[in-house]
Amino acid sequence: MSGRQWATSGSPFETTFGFARAVREGNRIIVAGTGPVEPDGSTTPGGAAAQAERCCTIIRAAIEELGGSAADIVRTRMLLTDPADQDAVGAVHARFFGAARPAATMAGVAWLCRPEWRVEIEAEAVIGASHSV
Repeated sequence: MSGRQWATSGSPFETTFGFARAVREGNRIIVAGTGPVEPDGSTTPGGAAAQAERCCTIIRAAIEELGGSAADIVRTRMLLTDPADQDAVGAVHARFFGAARPAATMAGVAWLCRPEWRVEIEAEAVIGASHSV
């Protein structure tokens, strides 16, 4: 594979802020910080677990659109606005990406793009990384 490819999720922030949901260059896919945005642009209702579920679903779809899979994920970053949500978000992360055992960071932040967001997640994948798992 040669040349850069992009994936989009339809989030209004992608156009407004001028970025792609994910970029593939060679065998590497980098997924931008992904908030809990529904197809209509609204925020996923519910708590941190429901929002993390939506973030992970968007991330997985972007990676698959670019020829990868959840098994190829080698790095994730989870940003939380409330440290009390770490167990709920961690459990969702494990369900989606635990088999790949990516290097992961979970950090607290003061705010995210929308005040109702409790979590934002980003990821990196290397196509073929799953072969050594």
